[in-house]
Order: sequence, then C-alpha cells, then structure tokens
Amino acid sequence: MVARQLDEQIAARFPVGQRLRVLDVGMGQGTQALRLARAGHTVTGLESDPGMLATAQAAFADEPAGIRERVRLIEGDGLETGVHFLPGSFDVVLCHGVLMYVNEPDAMLAGLARMLAPGGLLSLLVRNGDALSLRPGLAGDWPQALEAFDSATYTNRLGLRVRADRLESLTATLAGIAAPLHAWYGVRVFTDGAAGDVEPPTGEELERLLTAEDRAGRLEPYRRVAALLHLCGVRG
Repeated sequence: MVARQLDEQIAARFPVGQRLRVLDVGMGQGTQALRLARAGHTVTGLESDPGMLATAQAAFADEPAGIRERVRLIEGDGLETGVHFLPGSFDVVLCHGVLMYVNEPDAMLAGLARMLAPGGLLSLLVRNGDALSLRPGLAGDWPQALEAFDSATYTNRLGLRVRADRLESLTATLAGIAAPLHAWYGVRVFTDGAAGDVEPPTGEELERLLTAEDRAGRLEPYRRVAALLHLCGVRG
C-alpha cells in the first residue's frame, strides 16, 4: 500500500508518460524497483545486504524480458554512489526506509543529490521524529510513550534501535545540498497501528483506505502525526 502511494506522489512531479532513470538506494527486496520497472522506467537498485539482493534478483528473474532489460542490480550502499555512477545520471533517486539506519546521514544525502540531473527528484521516506509517542500511546504503552517524547530513536518492528528524522532538520539539509524541499507528505496516518500479520483489505475497501491515507497525507494536521514522512527535494 505504501509503495503505491509513493509511486503516485513521485510521478506527480513529472509529465505523464515520461520514462525516468531511477536509482533505488537500499532497495531491500526490490518492491518499489519492480513497480517502477513495470511502469516503464529504467531502474538501478543498490542494496548492501546479500540476502535482500538475492531476493530482488529472484523476483526480477520471473519478469518478462522487456522488464528485466530495464533493471540493473548492484551490491553496495548509499555511501558508494560516487564509486558506481557519474554525477547527474538519474532523474529520480529513492532513499526509502534507509536513513533510520544511518547515524550521520548528511554526507550520504549530499552524495545522492549529486547523482541527480538538473530538476531531478530526491525522494526520502523516513520515520517521523515528531510523532514517536503516537504508536505506543495508542497502544496504551505509557512508559514507552512518555520516553519517546524526548527521544530521537525508537525500536522498530524488527527489534532494532534506530533513528527518526524531523521535518525541520531534513528541510534544512535538503536546502544545504542543493535539492531543496519541493513537497512533503505523511504516510501511514491511519494504518500504522495495524498488526503486522493482518492481511490488508482488497477491492473497493482497499481503494477507500488508500484514498483516505492519500488525503490525510496531504492535509494538516493529519500529515504531521503520520508514522512516516515522504520528502521530495528537487535538484536545482
């Protein structure tokens, strides 16, 4: 569900039908990369975890030749983009669900911005550091909710202690790397509290859910309390 919402927010930046050169940094199992390749874009996936990379490779191996030929998968991380690519090589750089694992992200973000062609889009999906108390609070975990008010880290669903990012800080960072904030959205406003083993709805119910999430993600005050933030910086 999140991947579809992000696709639509990214595509809104470009003319309908434009074929984009996309770099997906920390692509994981390749879900977003596969969606974009199926939509006709050329996608390069960068992933440092060999297991995740193998899963993505297996997923693309089952695709038709026309899709496979638009995809390149590389083992590496977001700090190595300058090793693999020339500056200005991409129209879109995705960095989704990655910054929470990076202690000092500014240098990596500066490198990602250099990969963008003029007018290119840097798409960040981060944990919302201004709303860390919401999930434990809604679950009735008051000690955790109170602790989260004064914390910049949280325990994710994998049990790892990771960073969160704040809108104000990332806005300043994007301005400093010549990819100033163009638009931002809240993601998982209503659905963050859903149990991980619950199957999402289908059909009309799924469409209603996605419509509600999309509207809330664009409107105050809802987007301010979303679990995730989607920030779009544009290279000058």
